[in-house]
Amino acid sequence: MIARRHLLTTLAQAAALCLPLGALAAGYPAQPIKLIVPYAPGGPTDIVARVVGEKLGQLEKVAVIVENRPGGGANIGAEAAARAPADGYTLLLATAGHAINASLFPKLGYDLMRDFTPVTTLTSGPMLLVTQADSPIKSLRDLVARAKEKPGALSFASSGNGASTHLAGEMLNQRAGIQSVHVPYRGSGPGLTDTMSGQTAYMFDTMLSAMPFVTGGKLKALAITSLQRSPLLPQIPTVAEQGYPGFEAIAWNSIVVPAKTPAAIVDQLNHALQQILASQEVKDKFAAQGFTADWRSPGDSRQYMQSEITKWGQIVKTAQVRID
Repeated sequence: MIARRHLLTTLAQAAALCLPLGALAAGYPAQPIKLIVPYAPGGPTDIVARVVGEKLGQLEKVAVIVENRPGGGANIGAEAAARAPADGYTLLLATAGHAINASLFPKLGYDLMRDFTPVTTLTSGPMLLVTQADSPIKSLRDLVARAKEKPGALSFASSGNGASTHLAGEMLNQRAGIQSVHVPYRGSGPGLTDTMSGQTAYMFDTMLSAMPFVTGGKLKALAITSLQRSPLLPQIPTVAEQGYPGFEAIAWNSIVVPAKTPAAIVDQLNHALQQILASQEVKDKFAAQGFTADWRSPGDSRQYMQSEITKWGQIVKTAQVRID
């Protein structure tokens, strides 16, 4: 199945690069494009959006305006984008958080799969499972053994209730059959601080936030949540290879447009973004945020987003996660 997916992706990439000009949307774009980012300025998602927006504007010879619409767990910006005309002039930077929100919030003003058409994924990045630098926990196997020895005695930090850092911990609870206690914080910083001091036993966090403390010797990395090891930390084993095959928790960013946007416009945007994501300059800027470029066809993007909604929905339901 993996080999088949790689083959289909390669064929899709080749086909996209060979798109004839007649397949592109005539006259598009003829005015500025708005890219809604449902997060505050300055964070990694915002940086990705601004890198992509700048390059897209250069390629399409039109202004791309990044509009930050934070709040509501990234739902305010998504709702605004869902109500926009389906003409290709409003894009939304969607994330793994939106896939989680589909089951986390009982009432949303939008449906990710019904109200949007995926254009492509942009980036993907794993999380690190970290613990105190001098913790007696030396490995993931050791962590699980200690958690099973004293159910409820270990706690794990997260950047907030319902965040991917929280649900990665709940996924480990479910897959390993342990009962570690979740301790939510307001952001990664406080959670990492308490993990460094031993107030919490461990934490899943993004590579951008956690890796400097790992390389600086203040935290110890036990595992990485991608299916393959990271070239940035090749010595860190994956969760999957340590006894939990298929365990994957990825922070991703993607571009979606309002549903019913003409297919020719979707294809044109996908083609442009493929070129942008192939740029070494762009790849280097993403790497600085802990991400890798991850182009997909619109169809593959839809399948991936649906699989993420399903996966996180099962975690949310089993763990009975609620937003207060």
